[in-house]
Formats: sequence, structure tokens, C-alpha cells
Amino acid sequence: MIVWWLLLAVFVVSWVLTLVLRRYALAKNLMDIPNERSSHSIPTPRGGGVAIVVSFLLALPFLAGLGLLSTGALFGLFGSGLLVAAIGFADDHGHIAARWRLLGHFIAAGWALFWANGLPPIEFFGAVVDLGWFGNLLALVYLVWMLNLYNFMDGIDGLASAEAISVCLGMCLVYWFSCNIELIWAPLILTAAVAGFTWWNFPPARIFMGDAGSGFLGIILGGVVILSLTKDPLFLWCWLILLGVFIIDATFTLLARIIEGAKIYEAHSSHAYQYAARKYNSHAVVTGFVVLLNVIWLLPISILVGMDFIHGAVGLLSAYVPLIVIVYRIRR
Repeated sequence: MIVWWLLLAVFVVSWVLTLVLRRYALAKNLMDIPNERSSHSIPTPRGGGVAIVVSFLLALPFLAGLGLLSTGALFGLFGSGLLVAAIGFADDHGHIAARWRLLGHFIAAGWALFWANGLPPIEFFGAVVDLGWFGNLLALVYLVWMLNLYNFMDGIDGLASAEAISVCLGMCLVYWFSCNIELIWAPLILTAAVAGFTWWNFPPARIFMGDAGSGFLGIILGGVVILSLTKDPLFLWCWLILLGVFIIDATFTLLARIIEGAKIYEAHSSHAYQYAARKYNSHAVVTGFVVLLNVIWLLPISILVGMDFIHGAVGLLSAYVPLIVIVYRIRR
């Protein structure tokens, strides 16, 4: 019963803190001003993602105290999330050179991996494989890519928030169907933290998340994925399937820009979701469509993989091929 009160408290803290941050941003003129690359048309307060950071991190020690989170997970998630959020907060209020941001991201990812004891063995076509130091290197790159792709995909009202909520709740269902209910608490706490902020961020957004919030969500989601593998290697496939929309759009767009010879570190508005928002002139339609994809397409596949009814690689391919086609057609 206590943990459910904790979830409510996290939501309330996030909701109230987002309101406070919005008023602060308006008073201090901390506004996101529209430009030629923007997906919004009016100046909007930014930095509301700090509410997600604070409410989630404050809840972690309570979750550990209830015996629902290991000490390693507590220190790994808390330290990596705090560092990434601090870097994003500083960049939101000024500017940090890309190379220093990237260095900080790798340090945060390394911290998370240290407390997770590296990348656990992964499952591939029935065989459980320990990749050793190479696996840790892949996990390091994966975590840095996760936090950056989440930053890239936070470009229209409500999208990053809705993705986090639908993916986390989806994985809670996967854990329930696969009889691993003890794993649901960290995703549920993150859902509550994001939901409080989403009240103010859903289209039309009254405040933006900012780099502090988007990068934080990316590293926390990536860390929770790695921690889940200690229970069952199959969960890697489940998480990757549910995160498919963000992974495919961000990765496809990055590769396309590299092929086109564009400077990948420059701001742009060439993601598929940005094209779609301009085409339909609605952030709500695109955000709703992503949630619908997650619920009716990616979630059932993820559940089937989590219950070991279909192999993870087959499920991933089934999930990603249609997404690649959708992203290609929208961007074309």
C-alpha cells in the first residue's frame, strides 16, 4: 500500500513543481523562441523537465528502502541521471560545447554500467551469451545514444512524455504477463514523474521539457533496460521493441544526414515526426499516432517475446520493418 502512496506523491510533486518552474520561466523570461527549425510558433517557457528529474530521484531512496530497488540500481540510476540532468540544465541556461557534453554523457553512462556490474549476458536465438568487455563497450555506446536520441525526439508537444509513459506502462504489462512483477516499480515511478509534467506539456504545451528532462529520460530508460537483463535476457528485446518509434526515427534520420553530408551536430527539423507535424499541422495528431503504434502494434509483439512465444530477433524485425517503411515514406 505504501508504494501506491509513493506513486501518488511523485505525481503530485512533479505536477506542482512543473507549475512552479513554468511561473519561474515566465518571470525570468526563460523562453524557447521559435525559429526556422522550430515546430512551435509562439514563445514557450522551457526547463519543465527538471520536475521529472527531481520527483523521480527523490522517490528512488524510498523505493530502495521498501526493498523494491537494489542498492546498485539506486546508485547507478541516481548518479547517472543527476549528471545528465545537470549537463542538460547548464546547456538549457547557456551553452556547453558538444565535445564536453558528450564527455559528460559517457561518464554518466560509465557510472550506470559500473553499478550494474556491466552488461549482463544477452539472449540470441536460444543461446545466452556473455559478451564481456565488448558487451560493456556496446552498452556504453547504447546508453549515450539513448539519451541523445531522446533529446533529438523531444521536438513537438507531448511526444517525449507520451513515449516514456506508454513504453514504461507497456513494459509493466510485459513484466506482469511474464510473472516478473517485482520489476514494475522503477518504470511505474518514472511514469508518475512524467505524468505530472505531461499535464502541462500535452498539446498545446504550456512548458517544454528542455535538455535536462529529455536527456534524463534517455539515460534512465537505458539504465532500466540494462538492469532488467539481470532477471531475464529476453527483456532486452522487449524494451527495444517498445522503444522502436524513437529508435528508428532518430537512427534513420542520423544515417540519412550522414549520407547527405549534413553536419550532424547542427540543429535541424528533418525527423519523420517533425515532417508529420508540419504535414498535419498538429502536434496532438502525431503524438497520438505514436502512442497508438506503441499500444496496438509494438506492445503485443513485446508481450509475446517476453512470454517466449516468439523469438526476440523475430519480434524485433516484425516491429521495426513497418516502422522503417513509415519513417522512409514520411521523410520522402
